[in-house]
Amino acid sequence: MEMVLDKATVSGNEKKPNIFRKVLNKVLEILHSGISIIIFLVLWEIAPRAGWVPETFITPPTLVLSTLWELLITGVMTKHIETSMFRAVIGFILAAIVGVPLGFFLGGWFTLFERIVTPVLRLLNAVNPFSLFPVFILLFGIGEISKVAMIFWVCLWPIMLNTTTGVKNVDRLLLKSARSMGVTGKELFFKVVLLAALPSIFHGLKTSCATAFFMLIAAEMIGASSGLGWLVFNAQTNYQIPKLFATTVTISILGLSLNYLFTVLEGRLLSWQERPAEY
Repeated sequence: MEMVLDKATVSGNEKKPNIFRKVLNKVLEILHSGISIIIFLVLWEIAPRAGWVPETFITPPTLVLSTLWELLITGVMTKHIETSMFRAVIGFILAAIVGVPLGFFLGGWFTLFERIVTPVLRLLNAVNPFSLFPVFILLFGIGEISKVAMIFWVCLWPIMLNTTTGVKNVDRLLLKSARSMGVTGKELFFKVVLLAALPSIFHGLKTSCATAFFMLIAAEMIGASSGLGWLVFNAQTNYQIPKLFATTVTISILGLSLNYLFTVLEGRLLSWQERPAEY
């Protein structure tokens, strides 16, 4: 009985150092990955206060955070975030609704349609979206529709092209095997083609989401009366440098958050796909 207790005590003592070691390794990993950011923030804080750079042009991070907090508690920043996110989400959803089916049409299942439409789509894809923004304003005015149309245009191409690539790259042997087992029609599309093309489709959605948000900021700087892009432009015009930096930091945080959200969704929804080996 005593030997059994001694073994249990020893095993318990062995687990404690293991847990402590894991926690310590995790903390060190976080510090190693974030050390460059910490150094950057420290230098950013010191440089304007020590007079290395003009504080009127480069605002210290502490002042940026205090300005950001003030904008949040007064509701100013929240209002503009909601406006920008609404425009980006609507344009992104519309692009996904159009781009994904169009990508399947162009993926080789409708050869005649692909031959007719592909040259026109390649020409339109080559057009710089910024050059089209005045056209959108002329067609739809300076209201919400022109911004949503701009986001729709920018998001459409990554979604459509990645969907087309995903469909074209479906393993033909996989299709033959499914057909040999009696899988045809809708069942073949949903259980084989769609699942095989899903990683590429998701990549297109992820790329277009990031592009949509940052393109919206640029569009709001050109012609808008609200939104994060307008807030940046307004702060620049009125020489409100802390407000300018606070809005820029907010845009960066939102962009990183959207990218992280899609990464998490990809890991959960596409957990079945084969991962590349790590060395």
